[in-house]
Amino acid sequence: MRPIARDDTSILGRWWWTVDHWTLLGFGLLTAFGLVLTVAASPPVAERIGLDSLYFVRRQAMMIVPAIALMLAVSLLEPRNIRRVGAIAFAGTIGLLILTLMIGPEIKGSQRWLVIAGFSLQPSEFIKPTFAVVAAWMFSARRLGEDIPGYQISCALYLLVLSLLLAQPDVGQAIVVTAIWFTQWFLAGLSIVWVFLIGIAGILAMIVAYFVFPHVSSRIDRFLDPASGDSYQIDRAMEAFLNGGLLGRGAGEGTAKAFLPDAHADFIFAVAGEEFGLLACFLIIALFVFIILRGLVRVLEDTDLFIVLAATGLIVQFALQAIINMASTVNLMPTKGMTLPFISYGGSSLLALGFGMGMLLALTRRRPGGQR
Repeated sequence: MRPIARDDTSILGRWWWTVDHWTLLGFGLLTAFGLVLTVAASPPVAERIGLDSLYFVRRQAMMIVPAIALMLAVSLLEPRNIRRVGAIAFAGTIGLLILTLMIGPEIKGSQRWLVIAGFSLQPSEFIKPTFAVVAAWMFSARRLGEDIPGYQISCALYLLVLSLLLAQPDVGQAIVVTAIWFTQWFLAGLSIVWVFLIGIAGILAMIVAYFVFPHVSSRIDRFLDPASGDSYQIDRAMEAFLNGGLLGRGAGEGTAKAFLPDAHADFIFAVAGEEFGLLACFLIIALFVFIILRGLVRVLEDTDLFIVLAATGLIVQFALQAIINMASTVNLMPTKGMTLPFISYGGSSLLALGFGMGMLLALTRRRPGGQR
């Protein structure tokens, strides 16, 4: 196949010579790791619930194709179209969140899923990237003097999203959305007084959540005192890391996946530690760090406020999701059911990440006149 020439002015040609190839490679490697780990971790889980041993492997492989296709398609867009697509997707996701509370099945005391044509969809996964883009639009419009009450609209939308997430309830996703919004507001020019006040409000909100949501208090209590409740999964995860050592026991040789109910999803990092060792875990962490730092470097090269705020929000979402998953797996924080980006099993997560990271790739493409 003939390589794309630098003077190619087609959509594909312009995209190839402006998109960040290193970030693309990072996403590709994470996806490959995810498929390998799904093959290693999911068969025992599938067999325990009466499914074919390769059930989760096939579904993950099937979802990778549309997720990557969506990421590449979205990365072709210009920033003004990213703003439009993000706003439309945000409005649609708000509708799906409301619909989830109305007709979504209750699973373990929460309503977080919609079943559409046999496919389970978690709308809260899509609210994170879409809200990051819409909030960036509002903050940047206000700072650039446009006749839009951007700060007020952003606050109203944040409260709407927060209320819908807490109604499910999903405190973890609410924390991620709050971190995205607060970071963007800070970069848009939030005064230090408001930083202090919002910090206090955040602490008070966590205290209230502890007393209002039983699952939050249970997880915090078990984190502080493992003997106070069921800590089965985290105990098995820590054993997996100990068994794996530096180089691991070998592909397919791990035993933790036979006992961990979420070995293919929330605790897939523990399977990586047992079968491929500490060095493989460090490699996965290094990939996440590389993608995050690479994205921030590209953001610093741009002078468009909307691009800076939106891209930073998407990077914060990606980073926090990875940190929460890995930190809870190694017992550095209370457990939270959050997937490891591009690695854990999950169709909604893969599609939402493909959409969000496609917007990040589009926003961080090099543009004449857009760099410092």
